Amino acid sequence: MAWRIEQSVVRGEIDNRVCGIVTGRLWLHGQPDPLQLELSGNACADLAGCLLTFENPAKTYALPKDARIAPTQRGSIGDLTASRKVKLPEDLDDESGRCPQPERVANFLFLEWFSETNGRVVIESPDFKLTISTPAWKLTPELEKQRQGSAEAAFKGFMEKVTEALERARHEPPEDKEWDEFDYEKLMRESDARTDKVMELMDKYRDHPDREKIIAREMGWEKLEEALEARERAESEGAANSDPDDDEPLFEAADASEVDELKPDPQTEGVDWVREEDGGVSHPLSLRAFNSSMDLWDKCDDLDVADGDDADLADLITSFQITSAKLSGALDSLAYGRDTSDAPFVVARLKRALGHLHSAQAALIQVEGKKLLPDELCVSTRRELFEIREEILRLMGEFRRSS
Repeated sequence: MAWRIEQSVVRGEIDNRVCGIVTGRLWLHGQPDPLQLELSGNACADLAGCLLTFENPAKTYALPKDARIAPTQRGSIGDLTASRKVKLPEDLDDESGRCPQPERVANFLFLEWFSETNGRVVIESPDFKLTISTPAWKLTPELEKQRQGSAEAAFKGFMEKVTEALERARHEPPEDKEWDEFDYEKLMRESDARTDKVMELMDKYRDHPDREKIIAREMGWEKLEEALEARERAESEGAANSDPDDDEPLFEAADASEVDELKPDPQTEGVDWVREEDGGVSHPLSLRAFNSSMDLWDKCDDLDVADGDDADLADLITSFQITSAKLSGALDSLAYGRDTSDAPFVVARLKRALGHLHSAQAALIQVEGKKLLPDELCVSTRRELFEIREEILRLMGEFRRSS
C-alpha cells in the first residue's frame, strides 16, 4: 500500500528549479532530522521550475511505530501539483444527515513519488499553507509529454511489484484436498495482497472517467470489463432514444423481501452469542474485546493522552481495537450455527486476532516503561489482554479438535 504521510508532515520544501531533478526536505512529527528527497523527473506545470515551501497548520501525528521509511528517498517523481481539483463537502462539520451534501471544488497539494526503498509515497492535503517561487524555467509541451510518460512508467513499475507480491501469495491447493487452517491462512494472505492491489488502483484512478474499466483490466476481471464495455456501447447506441427510467444496473441487487432473515440459534445463547444493548448479536469474546478496547480509549481520552502523540500508546489502542474487529469476523457468525463456519477457517482467523493482541501486549510494555498511564490502568489492561488471549487459545483448541 502507498505510504500516506500528510498527517505527520510539519513542514517541507520541494525544489524543481533544476530541470529533471526534484530535491526536498520534509520535517516529520517527532523526527529530529528531515526526510531528504533525491528524485528524478519534473513537477506538473504549476510547480515545474519552482521552489515550493509549505507548512501544515493542523495537528500532526507521529508515524506508526513499525513504519520504516528511509531517511533519504531516492527514486522518481509521479504527479507533483498544488492544483489538483477535488470535491469536498461544503461544510465539513455538517451533521444534519442531508444526502447529498452541498459540495465545493478545492485545490489540493498532491505530492507523489516512487521510492526505491518504500514504493509509492503520497502527501495530499487542501490545508497546507503554500509559498511558490517564480519559475526558473517553463515546462514545454515536449517536456510535459515526457513528464506524463515518466509518471505513468513509474506507477506501472510500482504496480508490477504489487502484482508480483499477489502472485507470490496465490494459493491453489489440489481441488480434492480438504482445507486445513494453514490453507486458509494462505488464502487470507492472498486476499490481503489482492486488496492491496485494488486499493492502489482505486486510489490512483479515483477521479479518472474510465476508472472502473481500468481497475477491471488491471485486476484481470475480464467478465466485469466486458460487461462495462457492453454497457458503454448500449448507452452510446441508445443515448438519443433512451429513457433514464429504463436504465438497469450492471448487477441486480437481491430483493430483501426474498432473503430469509438469519436468526441466532436460541440453544447457543450465552455461549456462541449474546445480545448487545442495541439488539445486535455478537460473540461474547468479540463483544468483550470491543467494550474493553473502547473503555481503554475513553480512559486515555479522559487523561488527555489519546491524541496519538506517543507511537506506543497509539499502537496499544489501535492493536486492541483491531483485535476486537478480527474476533468479530472470526466468531460472530457462530450465532447462526456452527455449521455456517468451517472450523479450520475459524482457527485461521483467530490466529490473526491473536497476532494483533500480541502487538497490543508489546506496546503496553513500552507504555508502562514510559509511565504514560496510571499503574492501575496498566495492570487492569494487562490482565484483560491476558484473559482475552487465554480465551482465544481455548477456542482455537476447541475448533482444532472439532475439525
